[in-house]
Amino acid sequence: MASELLRKEETLTMRRQLIGQSCRLFYSDDPVKIVRARGQYIFDENDKRYLDCISNVHHVGHCHPSVTKAATDQMELLNTNTRFLHDNLVLYADRLAATLPERLSVFYFVNSGSEANDLALRLAQQYTQHEDVIVLDHAYHGHLMSLIDISPYKFRKLNGQKEWVHVAPLPDTYRGIYKEDEPNPGLSYADTVKDLIEVVHRKGRKISAFFAESMPSVGGQIILPEGYSAKVAEYVRSAGGVFVADEVQTGFGRVGSHFWAFQMQGADFCPDIVTMGKPMGNGHPIACVVTTVEIASAFTANGVEYFNTFGGNPVSCAIGLAVLDVIEKEDLKGNAKRVGAHLKDLFTRLKSRHEIIGDVRGAGLFVGVELVEDRELRTPATKTAAQVVKRLKMEDRICVSTDGPWESVLKFKPPMCFNMEDAELVVHCIDRILTDIEANMKLEKEDI
Repeated sequence: MASELLRKEETLTMRRQLIGQSCRLFYSDDPVKIVRARGQYIFDENDKRYLDCISNVHHVGHCHPSVTKAATDQMELLNTNTRFLHDNLVLYADRLAATLPERLSVFYFVNSGSEANDLALRLAQQYTQHEDVIVLDHAYHGHLMSLIDISPYKFRKLNGQKEWVHVAPLPDTYRGIYKEDEPNPGLSYADTVKDLIEVVHRKGRKISAFFAESMPSVGGQIILPEGYSAKVAEYVRSAGGVFVADEVQTGFGRVGSHFWAFQMQGADFCPDIVTMGKPMGNGHPIACVVTTVEIASAFTANGVEYFNTFGGNPVSCAIGLAVLDVIEKEDLKGNAKRVGAHLKDLFTRLKSRHEIIGDVRGAGLFVGVELVEDRELRTPATKTAAQVVKRLKMEDRICVSTDGPWESVLKFKPPMCFNMEDAELVVHCIDRILTDIEANMKLEKEDI
């Protein structure tokens, strides 16, 4: 392997010279050099094993043998583009369709979540003949220019908000304008979207789409309140727009109870467009947009062919089919439900012992632990969260990262083969670290 020819210091030096500095590394002060991986574990150049709690891309586990075999078998046989007729494309679309509501039946295959969200934006604007988009605060939908424009997480650091983009409050019942004691937070937050639509209309503009992650990730591992999406969809459709559900982070059984996170909003709710990406190929670049016949027909009616050189190629689809097989055969959705519930319960118990834990939230293997300096004021404990992440890596070889507007949320989106023992190890180590941090804080106060 090429990586074995270089010492870690040499690799790091070359990266700094050759790779754009905005392409950041995890643990930039002492990055982990990975040379191999399997399941929920990654191994460095010294064959030290790390528990991976953040690689949601490697959905069924790093280097799953069934997935790698499907890839190599198809690669040896044929790989071409979708202008040639091939079984894998339609068989894969058919398998995906079986997991979705019946009205979501037309598929477009692409290479990344960013491509998927860009295409979803095009579909919405073509169908509605409107331009304006409503997004949630702190949202991130991808790195293309069109998506930076609808990602407050990014555009607020760059050129600011475009005239055609409108930002609705993040439905965060821990930190948002309506908290957990609100009688009906789902309706209250949905009404903020209704109010925003009225503001847009008064400006003489029209809504093409409401665009949201089914569970906002960069926003801090947020679980949308009950009834929110259905009510928002009602308001948006009445305004002539469509509802786009971004499942790039949360699809394919991660929430445990359902195959898609949007299904947690109830059987009566169905988006008009769904985007998917990261987990589809278990590390291979494949993504997808699915929509209704009506929206797809409007896209076709513009007379412009949609062609994606690599999207939906036979190798990508073979990999996608293998991932679905593994999810089913190994009951990874069920595993996410069982292990995720255990992980969340362990953290909830930990919260009773550590004042620094302000909130524990999640569904399946999508869990967030919010750290605070003061529970009553809910002051974000950003520095402490960073310290926990650093110590987990250095002392326990556990890879965790932070998210949320203040980077105060410890996020857990591990490969779906993450097990009970892994959950218990992580919580045990965080317990030890928080105990140590709190003891040091007490000593510092006594010295003062």
